[in-house]
Amino acid sequence: MNIAVFASGTGSNFAAIASAVRRKQIPAKLALLVCDNPRAKVMSKAKRAGIEVFLIDRDSFKDKRSFEKAIIARLKQARIGCIALAGFMRILGPEFVRAFKNRIINIHPALLPAFKGGHGIADAFAYGVKVTGVTVHFVDEHMDHGPIIMQEAVPVREHDTLASLEAAIHRVEHRLYPHAIRLFVQGRLKVRGRNVVITK
Repeated sequence: MNIAVFASGTGSNFAAIASAVRRKQIPAKLALLVCDNPRAKVMSKAKRAGIEVFLIDRDSFKDKRSFEKAIIARLKQARIGCIALAGFMRILGPEFVRAFKNRIINIHPALLPAFKGGHGIADAFAYGVKVTGVTVHFVDEHMDHGPIIMQEAVPVREHDTLASLEAAIHRVEHRLYPHAIRLFVQGRLKVRGRNVVITK
């Protein structure tokens, strides 16, 4: 199976996925990085790993639909079977999601449905929660809403700062996300309504 990772920033989850593929923990090919930010550090990580980069500028398209159609065409050309969102700072439209139904996976740095959106760690920390965590889920037409594949709790300790909590969350992300992708590639994730069953 060919995997595409979508990322807009530093690419720490991209690096974790690439490492898992290289070590054959994920039995698939990381075929493509899709990036919408020409200044993103993730692109240099992909190039060092020998992974093709598809840099696409939203401003070059008249609207979101044409922008996403160009991405879909590139994904189909590369025969992508799984899309992993790893800090891609755009919400995918309904047509895109339908084109890859139950084949788009996202990681979110909070225990959904709590603290949705682009600042999950900071929002949870500011709220004063005692436990937060990481969620891996399928993507549907709504933000941070699709069926949950797996979650792991991360305690917020009394001496935690936002930076130390972010580091703890990222450590869990880098372990959990490759594991979830491996299960998908192995055909072990079955979506039944809002529930995801992991088969043996």
